[in-house]
Amino acid sequence: MKKMYKVLATASLLAMAAVPAAASAQDIPPATTPHPDAIILNQAKVVPATMGQITDFVNDKTGKFITVTGRGLAPTDQSEIILEITKNTKIVDAKGKTVALKTIMDEHKVVKAFYGANITKSLPAHGTALTLVVQDQSFTGVNGTVSEVRDNGILVTGKNIYTGYEDTIVLHFAEKAQILDQNGKAIEAGAIQKGMSVKAFYGPAVAMSMPPQSSTNYVVVNTEDAEQPQEQAPGTTGVITNAADNKITVIGQPMEKGGINYVILSVDDKTQIVDENGKELTKEALKEAAHVDAYYPEVMTMIYPAQTHADKLVVKAAESVKIEGTVAPSELTSKDQVYVNVGSDQSKDNDVILNISKDTTVIPLMGGETALRAGTKIIAFHSPIMTRSLPGMTNAEVVIVTSDEDAVKPRS
Repeated sequence: MKKMYKVLATASLLAMAAVPAAASAQDIPPATTPHPDAIILNQAKVVPATMGQITDFVNDKTGKFITVTGRGLAPTDQSEIILEITKNTKIVDAKGKTVALKTIMDEHKVVKAFYGANITKSLPAHGTALTLVVQDQSFTGVNGTVSEVRDNGILVTGKNIYTGYEDTIVLHFAEKAQILDQNGKAIEAGAIQKGMSVKAFYGPAVAMSMPPQSSTNYVVVNTEDAEQPQEQAPGTTGVITNAADNKITVIGQPMEKGGINYVILSVDDKTQIVDENGKELTKEALKEAAHVDAYYPEVMTMIYPAQTHADKLVVKAAESVKIEGTVAPSELTSKDQVYVNVGSDQSKDNDVILNISKDTTVIPLMGGETALRAGTKIIAFHSPIMTRSLPGMTNAEVVIVTSDEDAVKPRS
């Protein structure tokens, strides 16, 4: 005898709808009542959902609306959506307890927002919220570019999704991290390359190292944005230390194909200026403290510093912080650190300890020594990431020795 499928009664559906949603991706909000003659197969209904923070709230005569920004629970779900809150919308925690919407927004809590399948085709889409499930754990997110691939993670430079502030962070992949490409297809961490754009969520724990570090369990990578090999030309990757009169000074590290660490470049209409994504920029983007990859001809003037024409300038999202001061003796420093009396004054409130590493470029302004002894006057460009200690500690990117006349003489 053939097995008979049971028809799921309308009363049963209503009973299911009354049960509070759990904090799982399998949460099913109230479903619509089927036709009396319909046959219901034994399968779960897939309900679209977005997990993230509430980034906007509107309450006017047209209704009550929230914007949820984050990621879709499924690749086809919305990463950002505007949802109407109705009298039928349930707002609960993982245990089914009602939570006030104001509390969620004030405390920047993460929610799983389930909504009906009927949404608009606008950007962001509009829909009706069925259930909001407040998560026990919070997170934040970053939109940026992979600036370095490490054995244990990736270094991402970009902007925080929720605050809009500049964000540089090392992300370590959790054991069961979802890593997807731009089409929602799962990829391995080994497929990620420098230059790829990423959207990643991390936290809530963040190690306050330099740069900060955290773990991520969800990353979307645009594999089409891999850094393409630049022209076979010399160049310098570094910091703009001066910009004036259609000229910029770039100090940093020579490119693999050749180049120098200190160069003055003339910029004209023939200079190609772009961002890291290849978008054209104007000369206004060439600001002091901006990070650039500068490409130029092999022929240049044989003076110090060398001067030539800028063929191509790639302006990066990162920027340094400029300070001027005097290297001072301090018991707070260790090897490969220098204490800087910023402003060369009596105040210690704005002083800084600079970490000097192999990635730091130290040069004399007009030739001479590069030793950073007490009494040496310097201009330094350092990372915007700094410890909250007094004095703050940060990584030096470029140090220019402007005078060593008052520097302590080395012991003979």
